[in-house]
Amino acid sequence: MPLQADEILVQARLNRVREHIECENRHDLPGIMNTVAPDAQYDDVPWLEKSTGHDGVRAYYTQLLKSLPDLQVEVRHWHVAGDTIVVETTIRGTHLGAWRGLPATGRRVEFPLCGIFTFDEDERIAGERIYYDRATVLRQLGVFHEPETMFGGIVTAAMHPVTMARAVVTTLRRR
Repeated sequence: MPLQADEILVQARLNRVREHIECENRHDLPGIMNTVAPDAQYDDVPWLEKSTGHDGVRAYYTQLLKSLPDLQVEVRHWHVAGDTIVVETTIRGTHLGAWRGLPATGRRVEFPLCGIFTFDEDERIAGERIYYDRATVLRQLGVFHEPETMFGGIVTAAMHPVTMARAVVTTLRRR
């Protein structure tokens, strides 16, 4: 039975996102750029960062691929939702280059990420919006410690004396 027009459109979009992720896994920056529209927007939501157009998207991926030179994206689930493709992935890599002002730590990261892809009229990626737990990444890189642990409590107290003083005052008032 021949595919319907909407099925062909969905398949084209799925293929484009697959190609994009395969290029990420090969660390093929020109290939990544071939999958995105010239005016694409890349939103890294946990960092409130928007990269716009080929120059912005290229700069984002250049930094990412340098900071995680063994980056691998494993797709866990695909979802088709209206005009978007939603992909649940696991990201893995070793932090061997500077990232967001943090020098290389040599530590491995592995975390879940959800990507939402939109498309232009030529079925190129017009937008990619990613969601992940920033604290998990920073914890794995060794720069974030839970305040419930002894070390985390010490770091929190040392780094946030005013916040800690307010917390103590609030706690004492409740007693």
